Amino acid sequence: MASIRILTGSVYGGALMTARKIKEELEPEGHQVTVLEAPTLKDITSTDDAILVCTSTTGQGELPPNLLPFYTDLKDQLPQQPGRPFGIIVLGDSSYGDTYCGAGDLMEEALYETSARKVGETLKIDALETLEPETKALEWIREWIDKI
Repeated sequence: MASIRILTGSVYGGALMTARKIKEELEPEGHQVTVLEAPTLKDITSTDDAILVCTSTTGQGELPPNLLPFYTDLKDQLPQQPGRPFGIIVLGDSSYGDTYCGAGDLMEEALYETSARKVGETLKIDALETLEPETKALEWIREWIDKI
């Protein structure tokens, strides 16, 4: 069974609710899932659990305020995570054009800089098409967890 740390970035609660649904779905199967609402570097450096970023995108492709300090510390300190598996679920609004789901791109780039290993494709959930992001995330998580 997998151990997963879900790093959430949420403004209105959609990404956090999605992360909690993933936890609800996976734990009865024996997976250990920790949802972190205000993650710190210690949350990832103190363990070797797989990392799942579940974040919304704000403004012009930016990270939500509760995930921004983690991102800044990650970029500044670059704690090496060679081969550590990670995945990205990002919520956005395609009407924003080039910045659509930009928060996911930022987190992916930062994790690559630590030598972490991306597993699977990023799941981008468009608010214009999907009212319940957790439904798409629960479908996606099945494939992702099999690959880690």
